[in-house]
Amino acid sequence: MKKTSEIATMGEYTKEFFRVLVEYSPKLISAFIILFVGLYAIRIVYRVVKKIMVKRELDPTLSEFLSDILLWALRVLLFVTFISKLGIETSSFVAILGAAGLAVGLSLQGSLSNFAGGVLIILFKPFRVGDTIEAQGVVGTVTDIQIFTTKLVSGNNQTIFIPNSILSNGIITNYSVEGIRRADLHFAVSYDTDIKRVREIITKVMDSHPKILKDPEPTVTVKSLTDNAIQLAVRPWSKNEDFGQVSSDVMENCKAAFEEAGISIQPFVRGSN
Repeated sequence: MKKTSEIATMGEYTKEFFRVLVEYSPKLISAFIILFVGLYAIRIVYRVVKKIMVKRELDPTLSEFLSDILLWALRVLLFVTFISKLGIETSSFVAILGAAGLAVGLSLQGSLSNFAGGVLIILFKPFRVGDTIEAQGVVGTVTDIQIFTTKLVSGNNQTIFIPNSILSNGIITNYSVEGIRRADLHFAVSYDTDIKRVREIITKVMDSHPKILKDPEPTVTVKSLTDNAIQLAVRPWSKNEDFGQVSSDVMENCKAAFEEAGISIQPFVRGSN
């Protein structure tokens, strides 16, 4: 008798299950159709938007950033539509999502400030990928502007990551914006030396260098007079990509020319006015 009752109860559960399944299946099927069609549509929209941005020659970093925001916004909207179609109350879900977002935001204040800094850098463009900049005491070439950090590669091939919040609020020296750069070199010679002769030698060295620009014109001026030497400022101009080689060549060639002319170089005192 007990076994018969259990079988009857199981039969009722089975009937109820199939009844609910039949009633709920249209919602379930339509929800999954919306999900799959939506994912396909989002992929198409994402590709079309990226092509439009590339066609209009939008900054690559800004293009990638905006595309990612659009992608995730559409995915969230699709997810809310999907669960709503399933019959789940979305108002409570949105409230829970908002509370979770607030908790995550409070725990990730530093990351959010880096995110805001990344947005400012992308929008106002104090530098671009490929620019050589100096910031936070380091010099390097920008290889990637990410959402939270900016990646630099230094001259000795070290990878440096700087948080965007610090970078966006600090002083940035961009060496690539103007296209040309001036080297500030210094020499010190004794008081017995003929200054005009020294200036002629340095000027000849710079005039003979193929990568030193004629306009702006390179200059040689007296920087200061110290107790034991005359300090000269040598300022040649070059393209950004030639800056390192020009600086090195001028110092090397001037030293060789001084030795040939019998002019001795004195120790240069840093920080003198």
